[in-house]
Amino acid sequence: MMIKDILSELERTERELETLSERKEGESGEEMRSLGTSREELLQKLKRLEPGDRVFLARHPKRPHIEDFIAALFTDFFEQRGDHLFDEDRAVYGGIARFHGRPVTVLGTRKGRTVQENMECNFGMPRPEGYRKALRIMRQAEKFGRPILSFIDTPGAYPGLEAEAHGQGEAIAKNLAAMSSFHVPILSLVTGEGNSGGALGIGVSNKILMLENAVYSVLSPEGFATILWKDASLSGEAAKVMKLTAEDLLRAGVADSVIPEPVGGAQRDPEQLYQSMDRAISQALSSFRGMSPSEIREQRFEKYRAI
Repeated sequence: MMIKDILSELERTERELETLSERKEGESGEEMRSLGTSREELLQKLKRLEPGDRVFLARHPKRPHIEDFIAALFTDFFEQRGDHLFDEDRAVYGGIARFHGRPVTVLGTRKGRTVQENMECNFGMPRPEGYRKALRIMRQAEKFGRPILSFIDTPGAYPGLEAEAHGQGEAIAKNLAAMSSFHVPILSLVTGEGNSGGALGIGVSNKILMLENAVYSVLSPEGFATILWKDASLSGEAAKVMKLTAEDLLRAGVADSVIPEPVGGAQRDPEQLYQSMDRAISQALSSFRGMSPSEIREQRFEKYRAI
């Protein structure tokens, strides 16, 4: 049974259990026990996921997005728009906020939820204007000594002709260079899929935190399978070869920590996930206590040299 079918069956089973629980006590005991057993069996299957299953969960349409994380984890958020050069790119979302009262800069890639929002956000694929906006926001954070938190969930930078004409490669390269030189702590949280330079353009950080079912790679499994085997349908096999899961990247020393998700994915219990993320961010930020600005920059340099 594929993970999509398991999740669908689990949702159906839990709806039936909820309906039965509203009846008078004793009227449906046997049926509830049977459904409860089925539910546990389905949950056990969701604890044994293949890399391809995690790719599916990373892209789940109901998975929390950056707007959800900002609303749940931060206060006093003030959005900043535009690259102050050409245009506003809705695929990048960010601004100033407070984390437990501490001023921080928050930014990340945005996919949108509805079809209209998907199109407005270019399905989470930033244009050069998005990367320039991100850099403007991050330079402001550097100037005022605010930690930077970047939330990564993108299939990659937009590869269109217009984006290339407006300097896509240069915009990403400038972000890499600038982020490498900043003296404030930078945390990257890979919350969904983080592919290619589209992710790295806001991902040069002191610590990389990944949600349990997030993936981080040089390209998508479909792209990998197409290039290597000329068959995108082999994406599941490609996901195994690519070592793109949070667990793989923690072992490789790329990710610094993995944030646990509810069984079956973040979309099943977002509130539980937000609590785990809050603890992980607090712990990561506290690790820079007592470090000088030059030590923070040097730590980031050494991390990427090790990678």
